[in-house]
Amino acid sequence: MSSLPRSTPDDQGLSTAAIDAFVAAMDASAQEFQTVMLLRHGHVVLEAEWTPYRLTDRHLLYSVSKSFTSTAIGLAVDAGLLSIDDKAVSFFGPEDLPETVSDNLAAMTVRHLLTMSTGHDEDTVQRMTRDDRMVRTFLGLEVEHEPGAPFVYNSGATYLLSAILQRVSGETLLDYLQSRLFEPLGITEATWGSSQEGITFGGWGLSLSTESMAKFGQLVLQRGLWEGRQLVPAEWFEAATTKQVSNDREVNPDWHQGYGFQFWRGRNNTYRADGAFGQFILAIPDHDAVLIITSASTDMQATLNLVWDHLLPALEGKEVPAVPRPSRLELLPPSGPAPQGGDGRIYPFEQNPATLRSVRWDADGTALFTFDDAVEFVHTPNGWHDAGAQVVTAAHGDGDVFVGTIRWVDTPHAAEFRCRISDGQLTVDGELNVSFSPLKFTITSRA
Repeated sequence: MSSLPRSTPDDQGLSTAAIDAFVAAMDASAQEFQTVMLLRHGHVVLEAEWTPYRLTDRHLLYSVSKSFTSTAIGLAVDAGLLSIDDKAVSFFGPEDLPETVSDNLAAMTVRHLLTMSTGHDEDTVQRMTRDDRMVRTFLGLEVEHEPGAPFVYNSGATYLLSAILQRVSGETLLDYLQSRLFEPLGITEATWGSSQEGITFGGWGLSLSTESMAKFGQLVLQRGLWEGRQLVPAEWFEAATTKQVSNDREVNPDWHQGYGFQFWRGRNNTYRADGAFGQFILAIPDHDAVLIITSASTDMQATLNLVWDHLLPALEGKEVPAVPRPSRLELLPPSGPAPQGGDGRIYPFEQNPATLRSVRWDADGTALFTFDDAVEFVHTPNGWHDAGAQVVTAAHGDGDVFVGTIRWVDTPHAAEFRCRISDGQLTVDGELNVSFSPLKFTITSRA
């Protein structure tokens, strides 16, 4: 089966009006939603996209990736390649291990990696990514507490799971899942970034379409059973989505309901894979439902609150206020007068948070932006412009300022660049919609 079966909400025991009201609430929210899909009894009963985003495009999932890594470990355990009680250091040789292996590092197991209870004080990933040898860096970090200590979210631990999987299987994590998970599910578009040492990131970097996310969510809800075939042991998903460790120190209510094997527990007896800026695979087993959201959210708890306030009542069969679904869902391009003409010069920049290499603002009011990856985008006025490479752009003028907007539609990310020329230099005031770095920045071209 290449695609999931479609149905109407009413045929699956839901009110179409209530589902429309949920979409209307999403559209009216302060959060920026990009795509949504709802499965009920294994059928797609809601699929919506906010232009210029499309359900069929692959989307960068950030930490949703972790739940796929967990699944690969479950498959490897079932194949007899490892046990979750194996010591983490047992998979690595002297070239990766520190000269002295501390007692805490020696005690760390695959289980501790899966449950984010490695004994580290903080996430290790920022320190790891400063070095090309990420495995060696992780193993060389101080483990401040005995493993099994309180939950500390740790993307570096998931990277080490990927490295272990590669050691025991002889395949990268992505390749390992291709024949065992992605192909049986009919997922053909998966991409997954890897490190300079050739290891799939594991904790981040996976890109899938909205429907492929939904297939995985339905597989987990069905405890690994797909079209009569047990792709993943039911026992693995049962354990992975059950509370394995306490995470009471987390602040938001849907983030301190317990943590499994790279899955979060949530309120209302739910579990989920989630990723930065609002990427969700949310399973609602009490109502045989799976909800998929891709978004650019600055408040992921607010997104889940919206689900509990507007979708959960519909799943429970409660009457909800009738709010018509918008006839068109769209993230509108910024609008304004056509930009003034520029001087046609190329203005180069030093290294900067936006990875902007240069800007050329031409006399016809268009501008060419070049980034560190050598991708070039031409900004033209009048709505969204398809710039290729999964990018859309828009432009308008604000007096003597050229305002260019870029949306990387295979990610949550967008940016606005306000450009002005003065005294032979071009200054850019930039603002990002979501980022791990500051959202606003100012850069000036080299003299």
